[in-house]
Amino acid sequence: MGKLSIGKYAGLCVLGGEIAYTACLLYGTTLTGKAAEFHHALFELLPGFTWVGFGSWFAGAISIAIWSGIGGAYIAWMHNASIKKT
Repeated sequence: MGKLSIGKYAGLCVLGGEIAYTACLLYGTTLTGKAAEFHHALFELLPGFTWVGFGSWFAGAISIAIWSGIGGAYIAWMHNASIKKT
């Protein structure tokens, strides 16, 4: 396997993170009782997230995008740095 494009890999990680974030939010609306309390408490760890409205969803989405992009760029960089030069 050759070198990875850091920008492309980070972008794909952001896309995947946003899809997972939205899917988890939708799933959280179907929960009840202690499971719902726990699920909501985990999401409220995101900065600016309060489970109310579009602004809260957007704040969480920005946070997820930043962390996913950083993680993706780091993974691609580490992969590229570990390739043996012949």
